[in-house]
Amino acid sequence: MDTIIKLFDDVKSMIWPIGVADVIDMLIMAFVIYKVILLIRRTSSGGVAKGILLLVAALWVSSFLRLYTVNFLLSKVVEWGVLALVILFQPEIRRFLEQVGRSSLGKVFAQREERNELDSAITQTVEAYTSLSRSKTGALMVFERKNMLDDAIKTGTALDCTVNAELLKNIFWNKAPLHDGAVIVRSGRIAGAGCMLPMSGNVNLSRDLGMRHRAGIGASEQTDAVVAIVSEETGSISVAVGGMLKRHLSPDTLERLLRNELLPEQEQEEEPKFKLSNLLRSRKGEKNDVEKDHRQ
Repeated sequence: MDTIIKLFDDVKSMIWPIGVADVIDMLIMAFVIYKVILLIRRTSSGGVAKGILLLVAALWVSSFLRLYTVNFLLSKVVEWGVLALVILFQPEIRRFLEQVGRSSLGKVFAQREERNELDSAITQTVEAYTSLSRSKTGALMVFERKNMLDDAIKTGTALDCTVNAELLKNIFWNKAPLHDGAVIVRSGRIAGAGCMLPMSGNVNLSRDLGMRHRAGIGASEQTDAVVAIVSEETGSISVAVGGMLKRHLSPDTLERLLRNELLPEQEQEEEPKFKLSNLLRSRKGEKNDVEKDHRQ
């Protein structure tokens, strides 16, 4: 019992001196670490981060084992490496500082603005896809969520404009220079067009799926994005989420599905999110429709 009381007193003595300044200090460091992790996620810097951690670990091991020559060389590499990292990540650091400089109280309303932009983007997308489906014009749109798609945007043409039905129809017109790639939507705005997406590695996909569908499924497998596709051969509308493809959607179903996935707080109780059960239920409905058409 005395040991437990002594342990409790030791813990209390360590925690009690923490003041307001210490809490602020920890919050600042947590914010900086969060921003660094976010920076690594937004760019293809995962390999660089692993290399830095490996170098630091090697420096510590060489110091612990008293490998003086190795430790000296590694310490010099670290000294010059800081300068190299500043040069390497100069665009990202500049973008971060610009965002800090632009921060204001107006950001309190940023989430509501983004939701309004997404709502408008969904409406315009459904309008465009209805027209593209009728004319059998191929289309591929990726709605970014938590996983950033900066690498994909770099493969196309970077844009920053609102989602507009007429603009989408012009982009996907088969003689337009950007019609072969994907349009990427970030926070309700078009961030890139003509972008290349990774192909799906699923060998069990149906053979009648073209390159657009395979690219859309691939993007949904590797990220949490919502991908909307129009087939150039049949004009059918499809949506890929989490590596699953839901095909032959009507414009109304497309709109409901996009709203459920991109605006989940809205109609959350009325419409379940995109799941395998929904896919099976939809396939069953399509089968019933086909049987009904045959009977007629």
